[in-house]
Amino acid sequence: MGAWTETDPRRVAQRDALIAVLSDYGRVAVAFSGGIDSTVVAQAAFLALGDQAIAVTAVSDSLASGELEEATELARRMGIRHRVIRTEEFADPNYLRNQSDRCYFCKSELYGRLAGLLGELGVEVIVSGANTDDMGDHRPGLRAASEHGVRHPLQECGLSKADVRALALAWGLPTWDKPATPCLSSRIAYGEEVTPERTRMIDQAEQWLRQRGLRIVRVRYHKGDLARVEAPLDDLARLVELDIRGELVTAFRALGFKFVTLDLEGFRSGSLNSLVPLENLLRGGVLAQPSRSATV
Repeated sequence: MGAWTETDPRRVAQRDALIAVLSDYGRVAVAFSGGIDSTVVAQAAFLALGDQAIAVTAVSDSLASGELEEATELARRMGIRHRVIRTEEFADPNYLRNQSDRCYFCKSELYGRLAGLLGELGVEVIVSGANTDDMGDHRPGLRAASEHGVRHPLQECGLSKADVRALALAWGLPTWDKPATPCLSSRIAYGEEVTPERTRMIDQAEQWLRQRGLRIVRVRYHKGDLARVEAPLDDLARLVELDIRGELVTAFRALGFKFVTLDLEGFRSGSLNSLVPLENLLRGGVLAQPSRSATV
């Protein structure tokens, strides 16, 4: 893993800049979810630092099925050392309360545990996969990162999500076109309590849809055990066909949903962010520039 196939001078310069930045950090622990951003950072870290870099994957009830196995396989293929840790954000009442700053408490738990493991892991710096598209969105997790001294090499190199995907493709990373897979808790509408039971319902519902060929899908949880299904517009017609519609409703009710709805606007990343109060966005400074990406 890591053979380079890109001949575009711009991509080569981006690759070299990313490797150089990580080399300057010294020994690093990559917060490695297996998503495309952290995978590119992990690949660059391994090329820059070899065994002085380690990828760390956090496991909790908010992790979707299959994500740990995929992260483990990616780390093996890249050759980077890999460590799995358990985080306990579900023990924090602030996290369970699920206000618009929920992600702050999740990332505080993650980065706090990583900071406590620096000596054991033999590293000096924690790095994330945040890219420049994340800078204009509602991202309370970035505040937690700042408080723990986390570095963001993609941002420091000016790399956007599109740049990251191009680098992943050039490196031959198999997940270069993988859809974003944020945590399951992010599917629960703000103000509705986050529980392992609800994340499990969401996970199983999304798995059911993926098994029927939907590659990009979100099942949003709303008050009253209501499921709001988001899928690309091209897939909406399939979901309302008589046979699959009946199966879908039966399956979702068996999982614990009382109501099943289909969002006619289709899939859009970050749709729950529209429910964040304006004063929270202003306080977080996220309206200083247009949002180009989203949390969920």
